[in-house]
Amino acid sequence: MSLVKIGVIGIGNMGSLHVQMLNKGQIEGAMLTAVCSSNESRIAWVKAHTNGDVKIFKEEEAFFTESGIDAVLIATPHYSHPVLAKKAFAKGKHVLIEKPAGVFTKNVLEMNAAAKSCGKVFGIMYNQRANPLYQKVRDLIQSGQLGEIKRTNWIITDMYRPQSYYDSSKWRATWKGEGGGVLLNQALHQLDLLQWTTGCMPKRIRSMSSSGRYHDIEVEDDVTAFLEYENGATGVITASTGEAPGTNRYEIVGDRGKIVVENEELIFYQLTQSEREFNSSYEGGFGQPDCQRIEIPVKSENANHAIIIQNWIDAIVKDSPLLSPGEEGVKALEISNAIYLSSWLNETVLLPIDPDLYYKKLQENINDSTFVKKNVTNTTLDVSGTH
Repeated sequence: MSLVKIGVIGIGNMGSLHVQMLNKGQIEGAMLTAVCSSNESRIAWVKAHTNGDVKIFKEEEAFFTESGIDAVLIATPHYSHPVLAKKAFAKGKHVLIEKPAGVFTKNVLEMNAAAKSCGKVFGIMYNQRANPLYQKVRDLIQSGQLGEIKRTNWIITDMYRPQSYYDSSKWRATWKGEGGGVLLNQALHQLDLLQWTTGCMPKRIRSMSSSGRYHDIEVEDDVTAFLEYENGATGVITASTGEAPGTNRYEIVGDRGKIVVENEELIFYQLTQSEREFNSSYEGGFGQPDCQRIEIPVKSENANHAIIIQNWIDAIVKDSPLLSPGEEGVKALEISNAIYLSSWLNETVLLPIDPDLYYKKLQENINDSTFVKKNVTNTTLDVSGTH
């Protein structure tokens, strides 16, 4: 295969970005040959921003059967990701989906099973896995330099969104259209990084969630969740789209020190001796292990979307390992679903959650909704430079 023929379905905020990257030849070994959208204004945009060889489809079935594509990049609203991925697998296409993998784990697990039986390359756009900053954090933890994890803490409030963001689309920030708010859209990257860097999933979650606290929306825009891990470690996640200026601080405490990521900087407070060893052997009453503060220089560039797409193409062409396998999309979604469920039930929930119970509660939110969205502008936003 000389060039992988790519089709993009969904030409909204993210789909438009991907179309531009592919059309400009920024992804080696790939070429944009088809797009699919039922929105006339977006079709006009595609015609104005691509060469004349790109086929345009309005119907999904024709897109999958008549476009001649080898692979599809899915950038549609959240609920449709598993549905479209399963259709693509059935047609023998490689798939890269935008995050989230879906809205609820029940159909995402079905999507994963379809991917496994199909045998095609399946990736998900967890683009922050391509960030050298978090790759280094993962290396420090996975190599054992931090020791056994004792605590995690992530404050994610630097994703401020004004009301106009939510008003840009009818489906956005509704239970029926988007399926969630800050947890499912903005902070899902951090939920993925939390389990990816540490290598472990929480076992229990207790959370508090506020819907429409800072915006005229019906989904959550402010969340605090308490996590418990199998080894007894604990964690806290705080996420909001209503604070300015916001904070993005990721702190992981282990038996051999502490890692802090903030303001694109990585600092490793490395103990010269295991805290547990010091605790059992030191006899001075007051005191603590010696610590060395190490600033680790890491160059972080916001080219992570292109890196994930390039990695996906390389996996198709060269059988290279995927940095962000699609099947792993269920992990962050499992955490977000557990946080929602805990808030809805007002109790601690165990992971993995009951997928049928979560689906039932989600449907109740949708069916009981009386929210009416006002001032919808139907605007495609420029996401360049965002995460």
